[in-house]
Amino acid sequence: MYRYDEFDARFVAERVEQFRGQVARRLTGELTEDQFKPLRLMNGLYLQLHAYMLRVAVPYGTLSPKQLRMLAHVARKYDKGYGHFTTRQNIQFNWPRLVDVPDILADLATVEMHAIQTSGNCIRNVTADHFAGAAADEIEDPRPIAEIIRQWSSLHPEFSFLPRKFKIAVSGAAHDRAALKFHDMAVEIVRNGAGETGYRVYVGGGMGRTPYVGYVVSDFVAKPDILSFLEAVMRVYNEQGRRDNLFKARIKILANALGADEMRRQVAVEFEEIRTSGTLTVPAEELARIDAYFAPPEFEDLPDDPADGADGMPRDIPGVDPDFLATNVHPHRAKGYCIVTISLKPIGGVPGDATAEQMDALADLMDEHGMAEIRVSHEQNLVLPHVRRKDLPAIHARLTELGLATPNAGLITDIIACPGLDYCDLANARSIPIAQKIAERFADLDRQHHIGELKIKISGCINACGHHHAGHIGILGVDKKGVEFYQLQLGGSGAEDASIGEILGPGFGKDEIADAVERVVEAYLTLRQGPDERFLDTYRRVGIVPFKNVAYGQDLHAAY
Repeated sequence: MYRYDEFDARFVAERVEQFRGQVARRLTGELTEDQFKPLRLMNGLYLQLHAYMLRVAVPYGTLSPKQLRMLAHVARKYDKGYGHFTTRQNIQFNWPRLVDVPDILADLATVEMHAIQTSGNCIRNVTADHFAGAAADEIEDPRPIAEIIRQWSSLHPEFSFLPRKFKIAVSGAAHDRAALKFHDMAVEIVRNGAGETGYRVYVGGGMGRTPYVGYVVSDFVAKPDILSFLEAVMRVYNEQGRRDNLFKARIKILANALGADEMRRQVAVEFEEIRTSGTLTVPAEELARIDAYFAPPEFEDLPDDPADGADGMPRDIPGVDPDFLATNVHPHRAKGYCIVTISLKPIGGVPGDATAEQMDALADLMDEHGMAEIRVSHEQNLVLPHVRRKDLPAIHARLTELGLATPNAGLITDIIACPGLDYCDLANARSIPIAQKIAERFADLDRQHHIGELKIKISGCINACGHHHAGHIGILGVDKKGVEFYQLQLGGSGAEDASIGEILGPGFGKDEIADAVERVVEAYLTLRQGPDERFLDTYRRVGIVPFKNVAYGQDLHAAY
């Protein structure tokens, strides 16, 4: 993991004290709420429906045991005993008192954490593949370049007041676990024809009111030139992005208006100017220095199990639930190791929530088994990236005690949901109760495994914090004259085959949406060509019509 240097520590400490003064002026009335708003947003503090909400950055989703314990401490001392992990790999505390926020930030600073640039029209927290540094299919760990981007973008004088917020993701594997093409800009580690490692850069993706799948703006950028290239993209956006219209201010609007060829041409012009100056070349020694922070642990020389499946994954380990092995355990690059997903989606629970007790216990578990880090996924789960297979029985037993062993990763009850109208003042409808109702409907594990991979994503408003556009089944809450309705859309994907879901038609009432989802799922089971055909593949093969008919109570075969 990256460690703060002297500048980092001073920078964060000075920001905490600066904000302490701003909070004091707000509490005495010297600052109005309108005057205070831009100051608090620069420090990750929102004002939601019932209280302030503090969003804490988790750069590229990586946490150490001491950081996880600090988050537990914040939840216990300053909040209501829990935190909410988000699709941006951050954590949110929903109930802090304004007077306590400077103390929270000061406590976080002691473990190298902060809330800077988790809100506002700036470059937000850089996210990464949650299997980074562990995945068997990875070319290279993407977290070093994520850290370089974080350092470059923090309080960048040109990019602190952009037309709109800006989100960057990075990945080092062919299988996209970071939703690259739904980001304003994304960096994928690739190899060119000469075998050199560099970066493919995407631009113009996004969800919300006008969703777009991003496109490639460069197939290959050499390692030393990556910051020059990213700065070139940012210059084009900062100069031409719409500042006159909030709804058209994101780079996706500009990238679509210019078109791919013109966007590439303008970026190339800026890139050449910046590269010629030589001021943003990343020195090889700096790359090496940061790489060293992310060196993998010294993996033990452990044997493979001859009983493993063809994919190298264990099929039967005494003391470990076979369903957990099938869904929550993933291949690792090192023999004798695996990656474990900790589901924060228990049936009937709030997606993404973890209690202070659970966070403390996970930190203890990490220490006990020599794991230096845990990851936050953009799917609102946690991940143990380096688990010795021989430790799986003990780890699974402890997760079971903590209520964290739900074996549903990637299944229909592993639902992404934004906080919705229970917390957010932008929301039109509740997301959490709908997620809970659907999960309860499909609680039977045999049924979940029979259905197979199916990603449901729910947003309480058009801002799409629940990523509904990228759901195999997406659900959008809408308001109709004060009544909550839920719009279904099908066929989205946030993976390398990225696509935007298609809207079925009129919305369903809050008491109807779970029934509609179930009808759609049963239609899939009827239509699929064998148990290995995923919902998404079936949908793409047969199209929207049969699902639409069934969702609205018509006969499936009326579609043909």
